[in-house]
Amino acid sequence: VIEEIVDDGDYLEVHERWARNIVCALARLDGHTVGIVANQPQSLAGVLDIEASEKAARFVQFCDAFSIPIVTLLDVPGFLPGVDQEHGGIIRHGAKLLYAYCNATVPRISLILRKAYGGAYIVMDSQSIGADLTYAWPTNEIAVMGAEGAANVIFRRQIAAAEDPEAMRARMVKEYKAELMHPYYAAERGLVDDVIDPAETREVLVSSLAMLRTKHADLPSRKHGNPPQ
Repeated sequence: VIEEIVDDGDYLEVHERWARNIVCALARLDGHTVGIVANQPQSLAGVLDIEASEKAARFVQFCDAFSIPIVTLLDVPGFLPGVDQEHGGIIRHGAKLLYAYCNATVPRISLILRKAYGGAYIVMDSQSIGADLTYAWPTNEIAVMGAEGAANVIFRRQIAAAEDPEAMRARMVKEYKAELMHPYYAAERGLVDDVIDPAETREVLVSSLAMLRTKHADLPSRKHGNPPQ
């Protein structure tokens, strides 16, 4: 996806061999330098873990330090579960990425390619934490969790009381997808600014960055912030 949208398909990935489940890269769009943060579903399904959160947070702060606009490509199924992650402080480290995005004053554009689940979606520069523009492909799925897991929680009583629980579960999953995970649900709820044709992604990003080029945001009057450690 990055190769398709950047100038000449060329980009420079930062820390390529560390935390491969997230991609941080420098590239050009219409001749202007941009920083790209993207989930990599080919590694750990693209989840956010401790290392990925730290890698992305540092890259976002780097871009902000040198006035480089940030484009975020989302395909994230959530934070990585597990005892090791909990003991390592996944919430604290995930908060570093949240802090980095919220503290950034450069132009910020996010594009949801596919999955955008739970808290991981929030910290990946969602509209709710101040992204300037948020777009989505028609394949987007913005939800608390996947349809199967959500149906098991929300409709557990109906499933348990059914004569055929498996058939009822399948029906509830289908209804959940049809009502809450269709491509334009996010736009209807104001979670994204527009659902765009994937073929027009580069054109939309170029025009959006041009519009945001004169963006000016002042930080609160203080000596410095207090990021999570």
